[in-house]
Amino acid sequence: PSFSLSSYLRSLEKCGLGRSVHAESNHPRWLARLASVGVSQSVVEVRVADPDDRTLPVGEIGEVLVRGDSVMLGYWKDPDATARTLRGGWLHTGDIGVLDDEGFLTLKDRSKDVVISGGANIYPREIEEVLIQHPAVAEVSVIGRQDREWGEVVVAYVVPRGNDEVLARELDAFCLERMARYKRPRQYRFISETPKNDYGKVLETTLREQEASRQRAGADSTRGTR
Repeated sequence: PSFSLSSYLRSLEKCGLGRSVHAESNHPRWLARLASVGVSQSVVEVRVADPDDRTLPVGEIGEVLVRGDSVMLGYWKDPDATARTLRGGWLHTGDIGVLDDEGFLTLKDRSKDVVISGGANIYPREIEEVLIQHPAVAEVSVIGRQDREWGEVVVAYVVPRGNDEVLARELDAFCLERMARYKRPRQYRFISETPKNDYGKVLETTLREQEASRQRAGADSTRGTR
């Protein structure tokens, strides 16, 4: 069992994360607030923790943990999953996020989707949000691929918009202008559509399987420079 980002957001609203402050468009940090899921209310506690469940300081990225009377008691007839997810009395959501000094929570990605390359954490969602701004990109999904030198490298699956021809070097330059060099994709795959389930969610698992198959077949080499 696992939590999805969308289902977690719905549960946060039920558990007490308030988002009415998003309407305050005259606030100097309105855009940052708009990108967040709000602040916790009295019925629920929210904190961000490191892999050892230690609370992280404001502004540091970690796993989102939730506790309160409205949080689930456990999984039906699955005590092992319950013990893993509710360690120490906190619901471990599997979402990566950050709290600001006013208590606003901004979600970054799912912990299982984080790419660890050369010891650095890279969040696919951040790269996707950059690439989708390119006028020739209709859809994009970013995953990690195993790599002997770096541990993992970033691969971007891109659906071009219309008949536009998108060159990898053009997207590479686009990323370099908007993010740290080490975060940029090492490989671009141009496809006609992304695999999705019946609810329209992109199936990153399918993309990872395709990438692993290519790797086993020795179809690609990866740039060794950053």
